[in-house]
Amino acid sequence: MKYYDKLIFELSKPGRCGYSLPTALRGCQTRRESKESPAVWREAPLDLPEVSEPDVVRHYTNLSQMNFGVDTGFYPLGSCTMKYNPKINEEIVSPFNGIHPLQPAETVKGVQAVYDFMDKALAEITGMKHFTFLPCAGAHGELTGLMLMREYHMSRGDLARTKVIVPDSAHGTNPASAAVCGLDIVVVKSKENGLVDVEDLKPLLGPDIAGIMMTNPNTLGLFERDIKEIAALVHECGGLLYYDGANMNPLLGMVRPGDMGFDIMHLNLHKTFSTPHGGGGPGSGPVGVAERIVPFLDIPRTSGFHGNFGIILRACAYILMLGRENLKLAGKYATLSANYIKESLKDCYKLPIPGVCKHEFVFDGLLDGGDVTTLDVAKRLLDYGFHAPTIYFPLLFHQAIMIEPTETESLETLDAFIEVMRVIAKEAAEDPESLHTAPHNTPIGRPDETTAARQPVLKYSRS
Repeated sequence: MKYYDKLIFELSKPGRCGYSLPTALRGCQTRRESKESPAVWREAPLDLPEVSEPDVVRHYTNLSQMNFGVDTGFYPLGSCTMKYNPKINEEIVSPFNGIHPLQPAETVKGVQAVYDFMDKALAEITGMKHFTFLPCAGAHGELTGLMLMREYHMSRGDLARTKVIVPDSAHGTNPASAAVCGLDIVVVKSKENGLVDVEDLKPLLGPDIAGIMMTNPNTLGLFERDIKEIAALVHECGGLLYYDGANMNPLLGMVRPGDMGFDIMHLNLHKTFSTPHGGGGPGSGPVGVAERIVPFLDIPRTSGFHGNFGIILRACAYILMLGRENLKLAGKYATLSANYIKESLKDCYKLPIPGVCKHEFVFDGLLDGGDVTTLDVAKRLLDYGFHAPTIYFPLLFHQAIMIEPTETESLETLDAFIEVMRVIAKEAAEDPESLHTAPHNTPIGRPDETTAARQPVLKYSRS
């Protein structure tokens, strides 16, 4: 272990201090001076590390360098677009960092103008009528959209519609959001070609169906060619169509969910429109609706205490920077990049569904990997400086590797990734142990992820 790989507590030395403040500015109170109840007094002083300023700076700088991000390398995370975040977006947002939620509305008319513009722009891009900007993430948007769906049916006295249809290839948030909304989940199967089986869908439809949740292209990166028929069938039975906007990137300027027949949708601004995300935030998941759902939108559609204006403004800058014609290019280049990688690697990785994909595609492990698993491939990629793609999702394939390169990566970056993937395939055949024990040059190797998730150690103990 390197010296500055240690925990900040391990760098601590009694009596060491990295600051000096006049006594009058320290703001310390004795227990007698404190107005708080004795019940909240500490029994002992707070156990904080005692370190110098250089120790603090070096510790956190080194800690930041242990994290992988889109600014440090290629991040081909399928089903969760991780495109480069243009720095001009940060410049544009920085003057607005001081806005306070409670300041008078007349002092933030420019903010309202951004919301108004984004409402019109996103409506034009998606074919929806209006958007609400309250949801702070995609899953938050899903829940909001499903609540709108439920409210629409309840307003018509159609109380029996308590079920939502979800494809077996869906993002995991779809059934989770439906369950949180109090709706029952019905699964529709996919055909061998990865698309929704319309014949399996038909008997599921009836007076108890509130709607169907779909993303198009789906999680296999395939465009649902029967979407118009699916929309007609669901509408005929009285249900609504919900569009999971996580996979909107390849459709920018090309196809609109509203034109496919969707009634409600969310957009992941932190995916499609280049704004930063990951690590739990920030995010934004505005929800758009067709005209008949507009009366049920949140009032107000914007609020100082809801949504994420910084992310919305970044997305606004991205849309204005690209313009109508170049937004179309984003989707085209994302599709081109995905197909380029797929075709370049299909001779050493299993391609369960051949043919043209959209923004992402799925391999089912190695063609000739022996006992080397998808997890081994993902861990070995870290040794070569690339973040791993999404693995073991979708659940349709046992050794799934889902790759989404996005449109922001250069041909040289794609070629470098392809070369490394080919090297790993060769290692799997000739030296599988190098994959079983990977990664070899990261701060930690393979932690027990199950124990870490179920029994996390969140507090440092000196004992």
